[in-house]
Amino acid sequence: MRPILLSGHERALTQIKFNRDGDLLFSVAKDQHVCAWFSHNGERLGTYKGHQGAIWTVDVNPDSTMIASGSADNTIRLWEVKTGRLLKTWEFPTAVKRVEFNEEGTQLLGVTEKRMGHLGSIVVLNINPDIDGEQSDEKELTIVCDESKATVAGWSYMNKYIIAGHEDGSVSQYDAKTGEQLENLPIHDLNMQLTDLQWSQDRTYFITASKDKSSKLVAARDLEVLKTYPSDTPLNSATMTPKKDFVILGGGQAAMDVTTTAARQGKFEARFYHKIFEDEIGRVRGHFGPLNTVAADPTGKSYASGGEDGYVRVHHFDKGFFDFSYEVERERQRAMQQQ
Repeated sequence: MRPILLSGHERALTQIKFNRDGDLLFSVAKDQHVCAWFSHNGERLGTYKGHQGAIWTVDVNPDSTMIASGSADNTIRLWEVKTGRLLKTWEFPTAVKRVEFNEEGTQLLGVTEKRMGHLGSIVVLNINPDIDGEQSDEKELTIVCDESKATVAGWSYMNKYIIAGHEDGSVSQYDAKTGEQLENLPIHDLNMQLTDLQWSQDRTYFITASKDKSSKLVAARDLEVLKTYPSDTPLNSATMTPKKDFVILGGGQAAMDVTTTAARQGKFEARFYHKIFEDEIGRVRGHFGPLNTVAADPTGKSYASGGEDGYVRVHHFDKGFFDFSYEVERERQRAMQQQ
């Protein structure tokens, strides 16, 4: 897989996101720009300028007409994809660390930072799908995370639950209509924060990444841990490939802890695991620092990673990826061992 290298950012990447059709990729970084790219060739579609601080998060609505971004300038901004026009700015008392549209694109959640006497919260905003329509200032719902701040959150199937990952390693399930907490379970090691939460295509289960060097597959309905993928480095991001049963993990030591030894030991690789058997099956190198974000194309043709080095790398899967059958390979190895 020869990667396409996208260099549109001057600082470390924080999140990348494919649109539903997989033809567009959006990236944000600790600089103040949102970039849009054509995923098949890496050509830049445009840049969205307006934020006054590091941008932590980005998401695109289902029909790819709007994107939302959250920043250290304490705002969520809504943009028109095609023209780059700023449609709406919502202001908050602290930084916004995560945004995500619901399945219909009619609501947007935001996760705000705990800081300066303000508790972290999850807010829900109503979104008018009409690009020229007026957007409301009102917050439909505010969930205050008073025990442990939320670091990531998202919408489950049919917008039934809001699922949040916390700084203390736990995962919470909230009623998406009322904001009532229905469940809170310690999924990862105590005080090892969740760094990412990404959904299966039907949103019935999700994958987490954590500083405790593991990733887990969790059911949205009851927060049961279905699978665990152990690693040897703190993880920043995890995603699932839709056409094949693989998960991709990205991470690495924090920049201040990085040594040349870490680089030589291959800590800066995208790690592929079999989703069902939990075995690590391969790694892809390339970044010169920790991988901060990974994303899988919803059509199953490619995946992308964004690193501390400021680059986005888009990998289009080759024929061997689609022909490879892990089940057949396992049987072959078992037969060889028995001989």
